[in-house]
Amino acid sequence: MAEISINGVRRTEFGKGASRRARRDGLVPAVIYGHGEKPQHITLPARELGVALKQSNVLLDISIDGKTELTLPKAIVRHPLKQILEHVDLVLVRRGEKVVVSVPVHAIGEHDRDGILEHVHNSIEVRVEATAIPSFLEVSIEGMHSGESRYASDVKLPAGVELESDPKTIVVHLSEKSTAVEEVVAPVAAATDAAAPAADAEKKDA
Repeated sequence: MAEISINGVRRTEFGKGASRRARRDGLVPAVIYGHGEKPQHITLPARELGVALKQSNVLLDISIDGKTELTLPKAIVRHPLKQILEHVDLVLVRRGEKVVVSVPVHAIGEHDRDGILEHVHNSIEVRVEATAIPSFLEVSIEGMHSGESRYASDVKLPAGVELESDPKTIVVHLSEKSTAVEEVVAPVAAATDAAAPAADAEKKDA
């Protein structure tokens, strides 16, 4: 997994006005907490942080006043329309300690082409060392037939990674191709045919 260093600055102003000014200056308000320590309110450069957060479960080495804190993004708030970063919660982690994180699952292999693959859950929760979080996990769909599913228990886990999600959680499901369109078209056509004689009868009466 990736580990990226970013310089942070302690916040001395708080409130919506201060947050707006920080974002206008290209900074993102953030808070670091965990391990029973007092929360640290900081700002981080929006550009660098945005690039780092494109990677799943990235570790951030935050340098503040000459001290470095190893953190893991816990909650990311973006503007609902502009999608710009508005706030980030970072949790303190220690090298060697295990954390519970959500990791994306990729489906690999070829399934029965008569079915439609549905990604019911795009990720599952696992327990793993903070510095060894996999970027993604894989589940095989090789030879899947319509009506079959693959579960969290079917996901291949690397050494040292433990499943936290319910093993019966459906990750992907192969559904049958719907024939609903054919079923709807027939009645509509029949109704159109039935309407024609009625229209002719009205003309004759007229």
